Amino acid sequence: MSQGEGWLYFSPALAQEVGLFGRCIMADFRFQGVVPSGKIITGTVSANNAAEAKKKIQELAKGRSFRLDKLEKRTLFIYKAQKGEKVIEGEQKAYSKAEVENALSSMGYKVVFVRKKLAVPVGKPPIADVITFVRLSADLLREKLPFNEVLNLLSNDIDNKVLRETLKDINTDLRKGAESERVFLKYEHVLGKFTAKMLGLASKSGAMAEMYDSTAKFLERRLEFKKSMKSAMLMPMITLVLLILATIFYVAYIFPETARMFIKYGIELPPMTEATLEFSDWIVANILFFIIGGVGLAAGVFILFTNQQSRIWVDKVSFRIPVMGALIHKTAIEVFCRVFYSLYSGSGENIDVIKTAAEATGNKYFESQIKDITIPMMLKHGKGLHESFEASEVFTKTALSRFHAGAETGMVRETSLQLANYYERETTYKLKSVVDFMQLWVALIIMIVMTAITIVSSETAVIKPKSAPGLGEIIPQLLFVSSPFIHQIKNVIHGCRSFLARKKDR
Repeated sequence: MSQGEGWLYFSPALAQEVGLFGRCIMADFRFQGVVPSGKIITGTVSANNAAEAKKKIQELAKGRSFRLDKLEKRTLFIYKAQKGEKVIEGEQKAYSKAEVENALSSMGYKVVFVRKKLAVPVGKPPIADVITFVRLSADLLREKLPFNEVLNLLSNDIDNKVLRETLKDINTDLRKGAESERVFLKYEHVLGKFTAKMLGLASKSGAMAEMYDSTAKFLERRLEFKKSMKSAMLMPMITLVLLILATIFYVAYIFPETARMFIKYGIELPPMTEATLEFSDWIVANILFFIIGGVGLAAGVFILFTNQQSRIWVDKVSFRIPVMGALIHKTAIEVFCRVFYSLYSGSGENIDVIKTAAEATGNKYFESQIKDITIPMMLKHGKGLHESFEASEVFTKTALSRFHAGAETGMVRETSLQLANYYERETTYKLKSVVDFMQLWVALIIMIVMTAITIVSSETAVIKPKSAPGLGEIIPQLLFVSSPFIHQIKNVIHGCRSFLARKKDR
């Protein structure tokens, strides 16, 4: 933001930025319309682009009978201004260049220049920065600081530019009286869908500090679980794939060059060397099929993880993976219980709470079972919480028994927190042992492959011809080692013949 005093709040929130991979994100558009009586009306809408903004304005015009006259998109301007010897430079979001110039002039500055800033692709802020913001917000709210002061403090101290500007825009929107949930959801491309929703609800609730604390805990657990999953599954898989590729390169290219040298001289190959050479020839002969298969496999994995229905199936199967399946399942239940605890009010209007908690798990199968089975049972058939959860078949017996006890005692919210803490401790301990277990097996596989390669390679060192060559075979080979040596031998033979011829003449 700029350096001018009072400069932060002179105009509305978000300008259009460019998201990760060039994806456009939500922008503000200001429109001016004319009603049949000739009166001019103005307003703002949020949309991804100008076409979408015009569509929203047309829907508004149907009920209010006005004609769109002007549409301006809020964008980013860079400026330079001077007051006496003091020169300031900075950036400001505005609907027009004139708006920036007028704001500077009203503060007594002489405008040097104002121009639009070129849109530069920016990525989402690191999840660690978002967690820091949420965690510090929770701590400051517990200290009874007003929320606008919290946003002011953090927006000045956070290093990531995208997150810093987002917090300033959120603060601007809230000060203008915008609804908190709509404001935070507007920035879900930066904060994350679930985080934006939770923070928006927290601003309307009477327990902001508690909800921010729960959100921070959820984000920390999700980040920790992702890191553990990478250590337990992703990194070993990458290591094994690279090992397989290196082994194929050795067997298909390097090893045959050595083995065929013995075949050239008619030396019989040992069994392992011969078998490896045959395997190498088979790989080279079918290399095209391997490439097509690899591309097909990559395309299949991409479709599995991007298609909605196949993603549900993949997430269902993930619960049945040996060793890791139970941890993935229990982590999903932990996340559900933690979010459920944060949002549950104890009143009858908790369907949205259950839906939000299911979405927060990040598991499409878990989410679909809750939305397609649990919620319809509660709404259409009037079933209780325990019966509806049991019908979804995504909760463990332990979780169901605890929810049943909580429903009978009226302590569902407290029970969900107990379950979240219980599964957090269990999965944390087991994940550490799983990571150690996977690293051990990967090291063992690498050792076996390297040992096999060493044995096959060393077998060529003990290859012997069937019979030792005699001098008659060795001398001709030595004579053709180098041409200068051959030339000198010829000169010696020629000299000997000349000497013998002269002896005969005498």
